[in-house]
Amino acid sequence: MSSAPFGTVLTAMVTPFREDGSVDLDGVQRVARHLVDHGHDGLVVSGTTGESPTTTKEEDGEVLAAVKDAVGDRAKLVAGVGTNDTSTSIWLAQQAAKTGADGVLLVTPYYNKPGQRGIVHHFRQVVDAAELPVMLYDVPGRTGSTIALETYEEIAGWEPVVAVKDAVGDVVRGVRIKEMGYAVYSGDDHANLAWLAHGAVGFVSVAGHVVGDRLRAMYDAYHHGDPAAALDIFTGMLPALDAIMDVPNYGATAAKAALELIGVLDNRRVRSPLVALDDTEVAALRVGLEAAGVLG
Repeated sequence: MSSAPFGTVLTAMVTPFREDGSVDLDGVQRVARHLVDHGHDGLVVSGTTGESPTTTKEEDGEVLAAVKDAVGDRAKLVAGVGTNDTSTSIWLAQQAAKTGADGVLLVTPYYNKPGQRGIVHHFRQVVDAAELPVMLYDVPGRTGSTIALETYEEIAGWEPVVAVKDAVGDVVRGVRIKEMGYAVYSGDDHANLAWLAHGAVGFVSVAGHVVGDRLRAMYDAYHHGDPAAALDIFTGMLPALDAIMDVPNYGATAAKAALELIGVLDNRRVRSPLVALDDTEVAALRVGLEAAGVLG
């Protein structure tokens, strides 16, 4: 496998909605093109930030097809297929393969909190069904479960599982996972630079919706041997990262509001149980984006 099998700068895309609550596929394509035009070489669709718990299987397929049509081969496309129901995840993985995804993102089952044997059993069935490269997603703050290092060791022999999106918050643990042969991606925007120093091959971002060019510049500076410049870029982004990540349900709600502020989307609609940022929250978001130079 390549050192960065799904690209280096990825964002977990939002899923725009129309006024009637249906998926806005034109909006989906605008977001995808915006991201690829601003530093991204990979996109994740129908992940947490894409509100996948509230989209149907059929909608997920439509979103993936729309993104593929919009960006072609300009970016690797990773389809989120993780759910807390194995049969649904299998269905989604097979749909992703048929629709032309380059890989799938597979999160640990949430809410039902299986033990490590259950996690392995779930992963094995979905990996076999996908017939695509797999990025595991470890985010215990959302799922209630953490993939044990012993489980990573067991899965390391599965050829399709090539990468991990890590949002556990422990970069030293991430080094150990990297040493098992996985390509590790940062799943925490505030830790992106730290993850590079600890061997990550790239990022799966939320803030990348509006700071993609900065993420690309930071990544390139670090890998061209200028960590001081990378730190300067990161420091300049901090007000935007803080503004996006410090609001309730920061993923979809903040990202959509930020896209509205920069003119990529004309609304910030989300599906219940999420609620869109109110005007006070949007005003605070604007201040952060202005401080980072994202907005003039």
